[in-house]
Amino acid sequence: MSFVTLPFFLFVAALTLVYFLVPGKYQWLVLLLGSYVFYWTHSRWLALVLAGTSLATYGIALWLQRINDRGKAYLKQHAAELSREEKKARKEKTKKAARGVLLLGIAVDLGALLFLKYFNFFAANINSLLVRFGGAGSVPMLSLLLPLGISFYTLQAIAYMVDVYRGKEQADKNPLKFMLFMSFFPQIVQGPIPRHDQLAHQLYAPHRFDYTRMCYGVQMMLWGLIKKLIIAERLTGPVNYLFTHSARQMGPINLFAAILYSFQIYTDFSGGMDIGRGVAQILGIELELNFRQPYFSGSIEEFWRRWHMTMGKWMKDYVFYPLSLSKAFTSLGRTSRKLLGQFIGKRLPAFIAMFIAYLAVGFWHGPNWKYVAYGIWNGLFIMSGILLDGVYAKCRDGLKINEQAVTWRVFRILRTFLIVSIGRFFSRSDSLADALTMGRNMFTRWTDITFLTNGTLLNIGLDTAEWVVLCIFLLVLFYVDFQHEKQVSFRAVIARQPLVFRWIIYIGAVLLLLIFGCYGPVYNAADFIYAGF
Repeated sequence: MSFVTLPFFLFVAALTLVYFLVPGKYQWLVLLLGSYVFYWTHSRWLALVLAGTSLATYGIALWLQRINDRGKAYLKQHAAELSREEKKARKEKTKKAARGVLLLGIAVDLGALLFLKYFNFFAANINSLLVRFGGAGSVPMLSLLLPLGISFYTLQAIAYMVDVYRGKEQADKNPLKFMLFMSFFPQIVQGPIPRHDQLAHQLYAPHRFDYTRMCYGVQMMLWGLIKKLIIAERLTGPVNYLFTHSARQMGPINLFAAILYSFQIYTDFSGGMDIGRGVAQILGIELELNFRQPYFSGSIEEFWRRWHMTMGKWMKDYVFYPLSLSKAFTSLGRTSRKLLGQFIGKRLPAFIAMFIAYLAVGFWHGPNWKYVAYGIWNGLFIMSGILLDGVYAKCRDGLKINEQAVTWRVFRILRTFLIVSIGRFFSRSDSLADALTMGRNMFTRWTDITFLTNGTLLNIGLDTAEWVVLCIFLLVLFYVDFQHEKQVSFRAVIARQPLVFRWIIYIGAVLLLLIFGCYGPVYNAADFIYAGF
């Protein structure tokens, strides 16, 4: 049961009806049952992995809560008789005990992800090394099934345990409610990655039906379906063809393939996210925004603040800051300043932490070296941008560039988009070798651009009419994102229109989907790209 199938919309309609008919104190139970029904239709018995991870995380968090509460209670009870040093030692003892439990919880949750998703990757690489050094590959390859959304809900679980450890969150007392937090179906497929303080209280609280909120949710779902079924699915054929034949293609064609894939993955990922957020909004629940017009970014750093925003925040809060502020990195900073000077030495620990974070982002995407290269590509551009910021500023001053000019803004956006698109070679190609070949061809085989005029475009999955439809809807997408960039809310504009006009818009959107949407047996619109990550 995918977000773009009729059974899903019937499921949402039935769930919504039951949800608002039952008493408010039981609504969370309806969501829990509905979430596991949805998950079962996707993964069958692998729902037990999700349930097991949820219960293990629940138990670890309660354990952490008890350790913290006992430590605080002891200090409060003996406040008058303990010296400052004794209080400090007691706090450190409590923190050490809690840290051990936290590491156990992370090992359990992360271990399940690493085993199910990455075991064969590690096994293949170990076997390759053994063969290279004269041995025989002896690590068996396993037939493992990957639970839906495991990459997302594992990060969600780790964030929750760390927040309880830090005292930012109180551990849930009800295991079933926590299972709902971990399995809420609109975000389980491909995010966003929610924080407990942002989502849990919404899931557990009662909600009344609200017509305006329902209309907003339906609007968001329709826009998500347009992005997914009209744009992303229409791009599937050309993108698959171009990347399949990339090794023998000229550089312009490979660059064109990367640009098409940039639009495909954006409309696929954000379209699915809009559908999920729309369903949640109908139920009275606001999921975090995960995209903020990323292709209007002026730098790679800004791009990652706008693309998959909850992932970026997660890496910043649970990887980058803990590393860069740790004792080891603080010591490294002092040493590097002595050896390398203030400019490099001061930045080196942060750069290493950032590099590790982007390696993690790349590896999180999948068990393949191409994803590691994808993380390195983005990390290097961000670090070089920070490191050379002063040099760039002097160049702009020397060239007398007006940084407020529209032309400069457009140049920065196009430059960033091209860098991001070229980086897609790594995330979309079948292997790291294919990605490197595409990159090499792009820079060395720039001799043939006739594919734009000689009819080649009509042999890669779309005819002339389909290309026209695609271009029109890409322009619509650009216009909508441009208006959102100017803080224009289309939903608010539509809400101010007369009822009849609003329903004309809704019916018109449905007709556009029926007429121009790519669905049926020829298409596999049920699959979302990030669901595989």
